[in-house]
Amino acid sequence: MRKLRINPLALKDLTGIKEYITKELDNPISAVSVIKRVIQSYEKLKDFPEMGVSLSTKIGISTGYRYLISGEYIIFYKVDGEYVSIYRILHAKRDYLSILFKEEGLES
Repeated sequence: MRKLRINPLALKDLTGIKEYITKELDNPISAVSVIKRVIQSYEKLKDFPEMGVSLSTKIGISTGYRYLISGEYIIFYKVDGEYVSIYRILHAKRDYLSILFKEEGLES
């Protein structure tokens, strides 16, 4: 079993998702449900870190990111030795590649 590390940006993503669904969509019950589902999804990575897909296979560029889909959200993570590090949790309709690679300093 591996340990989970949650990047501060991923925590910020979770907070933003909950706030958006609660306030903008006026559905606090759904917000809690979505957050629980996302957390349950990434908790499985402790036992099955390779269950997500390598992002490299999707974009054709070598990267250590893997991703796991949870409803309308994509959980981006890397397997680092004994850790599974959750980096971002983004809505599938966002330009998630630009967001990820801008953070990595790969995009101008």
